[in-house]
Amino acid sequence: MRIYCVANQKGGVGKTTTAVNLAAGLAQVGQRVLLVDLDPQGNATMGSGVDKRQLELSVYDVLLESAGIAEARQRSQSGGYDVLGANRDLAGAELELVGLERRNERLRTALAAVTADHDFAIIDCPPSLSLLTLNGLCSAHGVIVPMQCEYFALEGLSDLVNTVRQVHANLNRELKLIGLLRVMFDPRITLQQQVSEQLKSHFGDKVFDTVIPRNVRLAEAPSYGRPGLVFDPASRGAQAYLAFAREMVQRLQQGPA
Repeated sequence: MRIYCVANQKGGVGKTTTAVNLAAGLAQVGQRVLLVDLDPQGNATMGSGVDKRQLELSVYDVLLESAGIAEARQRSQSGGYDVLGANRDLAGAELELVGLERRNERLRTALAAVTADHDFAIIDCPPSLSLLTLNGLCSAHGVIVPMQCEYFALEGLSDLVNTVRQVHANLNRELKLIGLLRVMFDPRITLQQQVSEQLKSHFGDKVFDTVIPRNVRLAEAPSYGRPGLVFDPASRGAQAYLAFAREMVQRLQQGPA
């Protein structure tokens, strides 16, 4: 099982949209996928059609080791993948984890128990460098960074790259920056084109070929409890995320991620 975090310390950059639609896209191209929602807001859970208010077991129980992923995961009927859901309980896990042993490795241990059940685990991280995000980074083989092509996005990116380096050096030798995904992209805006070119010149092949356009249908999909890929498969946003899922699989087949 390949484990990837979708992370960016900046909020509102399309992390959850990316995590949900990448999970759905990978499922559509024949992969067995687990989506892990590590954000107390539970948006990835709701966007997958799983009601966070009805969860009997969640990622909170898994982190506190009172349940395993096999018991706590639920099926996203609309997306065709499994979901380890989150709700407000998770906000309390931050404080409870502080005093516990192996507090950074709880998720890694839990994922190891279900490694034969899935080809991919996609982890939706909260928009901060917290113990929750750290659990995600300590579990993962790589980080996918969705980002808008704006000036301030570049500043935040250097912080995130440093964080990945530190976690790699101290906590998880397998962790790598897999790639940067340009999202909410509008080619008519000159600045976005300039930032996009800067990214490519600086990060080279770490920038995914796929570009996700700004798309209303993607934004509407979560309120219907469906990934954009399922809500409107013909939309430009859905087509782009399907292409991204194919690119991810292709990169894995070409060599070590």
